Amino acid sequence: MGMHIRQVGDATYTEDFAKCISEVQFKDLPSTTVHAAKRGLLDWLGCALVGSTHPTPGILLDTLLENGPSAQSIVLGKKQRLTFLDAALVNGQMGHILDFDDTHMGGVVLHASSPTLSALMSESQRKKTSATDFLLAYVCGFEAGVRVGQSSPDHHAGGWHLTGTLGHFAAGVAVGKLIGLDAQQLTHAMGIAGTQASGMQQNRGTMCKSFHAGRAASNGLLAARLALKGFNSSQEIVEGKRGFSRIYSARSQPEKMVEQLGVLWEIDRNGFKPYACGVVLHPAIDAMIEFHRLRACALDEIEQIDVTVHPLVVSITGTQAPTTGLHSKFSIYHSVAIALVDGQAGLRQYSDERVMDPLVEQVRQKIKVHVDSSLGRDQAKARIAFKGQQRDVFIEHATGTVDHPMSDEDLEGKFLSNARDALGEEKAKALARMIWRLESLEDMSDLWRLCQ
Repeated sequence: MGMHIRQVGDATYTEDFAKCISEVQFKDLPSTTVHAAKRGLLDWLGCALVGSTHPTPGILLDTLLENGPSAQSIVLGKKQRLTFLDAALVNGQMGHILDFDDTHMGGVVLHASSPTLSALMSESQRKKTSATDFLLAYVCGFEAGVRVGQSSPDHHAGGWHLTGTLGHFAAGVAVGKLIGLDAQQLTHAMGIAGTQASGMQQNRGTMCKSFHAGRAASNGLLAARLALKGFNSSQEIVEGKRGFSRIYSARSQPEKMVEQLGVLWEIDRNGFKPYACGVVLHPAIDAMIEFHRLRACALDEIEQIDVTVHPLVVSITGTQAPTTGLHSKFSIYHSVAIALVDGQAGLRQYSDERVMDPLVEQVRQKIKVHVDSSLGRDQAKARIAFKGQQRDVFIEHATGTVDHPMSDEDLEGKFLSNARDALGEEKAKALARMIWRLESLEDMSDLWRLCQ
């Protein structure tokens, strides 16, 4: 679709998007899209529940409680309650703290669910909310986050953390849809959300990265509530001369906001993580797990490990000597080494203890990383040289991507593994069963009560 030259008086792309989203109904969603939304909710809840056991969200929770408790909204895995805005902030950070949450790779690298679902979780406790309304709002918010990103193709290259920036739009539109904003109000909600958008890649590997997701959830929720009460904004927050896709990206493609809108839903192309680290690392991890399975040689016989990946992998995860578990989630050297040594890349593999393990460090020293722009983001080539021999592996599509998806059974297994420490086995299983048949639920609060 070529660039359409708009005339004076035409609706803006932002307005067109808001109008379509304000009119879409649950019955308009294909069954595959509804199922994709349930998969996203299951995965995010598991990630947030295991994230609730991490000390970082505890610091945030304790700090917010210094302002005095307000028993409005559930905090996942905790007995405390917070204001709707503060709970969205904490739950959003919990979902992203371990970098185990879903990732959309269709023109963006976006963890859409942590900001979107944590904002919706808070808002759905304000009054009785049906699961069908909740799922529709989730799909719409997800769409907003991805499409604003596609409209701003150089946004990531500018150093912005997309989950923080685009997450504002996702959360704002999701809550706006849930509370029934009309097209004009939804346009304003997008403008209010967009003007708050922030998050810098400089903070990768620190507590701030997951804070971005929580901040997007809270700010997006605030944007929708303000729009409901008449707070206004620009009518062209995405495409305006000083709009998001102009100042946050060297190139602007705002027509992406409306191409096949309402026909194709981006949540259908969502990806899920089998490994607890940056998604661009997953092809290389798949290759190393394959080598581990083959057991071609002993670790001490390895002379060199060559890994070839898409250039984006090195720009995001080029850290050679990580010092903490969080930091190691953005190190291709650690991920390759730990996957080869352990044959896994789960939460334990990205702990402080495993980062400092002498054997892992020894293997890291043997790794050479190469880039090849002809490779897809979900592809990798690897070669291990030993005793004058070599073995090669090529990963066509990483596990968990659209072209090599995790099954429902695998996704539920991941959820139960993540959720059981916070909830116990039986409550975690009950939660999974409820999510798979979610359309029949008349009040989402019945689901949230199982999450404490």
